[in-house]
Amino acid sequence: MDLRQLSPSLAVSDQIQPEDVSALAEAGFKVLINNRPDPEVGPGIDHAAMSEAAEKAGMRYHYLPFRPGEVTPQLISGFGEALADPGPTIAYCRSGNRSTVLWALNQAGKQPVDEILATAAAAGYDLTGVRPLIESLASRKV
Repeated sequence: MDLRQLSPSLAVSDQIQPEDVSALAEAGFKVLINNRPDPEVGPGIDHAAMSEAAEKAGMRYHYLPFRPGEVTPQLISGFGEALADPGPTIAYCRSGNRSTVLWALNQAGKQPVDEILATAAAAGYDLTGVRPLIESLASRKV
């Protein structure tokens, strides 16, 4: 597990295991967002297994599968709703990149685009290819 902080209340990670969830809860995380589609993983780390692990750890769980290249308005808004769930949040996917993209798209219009990209880059994620979409979303919120 490779936690990378994007904001005081949000960290992203590569794939986590069910046994990691209790440690995340002990570390203070209250919300778990799973952005990894079930077809990418085996049954031991699929949506059902991770939902059960979150419930056992006392965390709130959101399943928002993000297939590469298939970002939708519903996925963006769903991620925003999950971020509004109170408490420190951990979001994960295969590498953390897709979770970071969803965070960035939710920040469009709230932070300057350059700051969004710099935050992602500081966490190790190059989102320059998503810049036009972030700018487009930001222009609609003005």
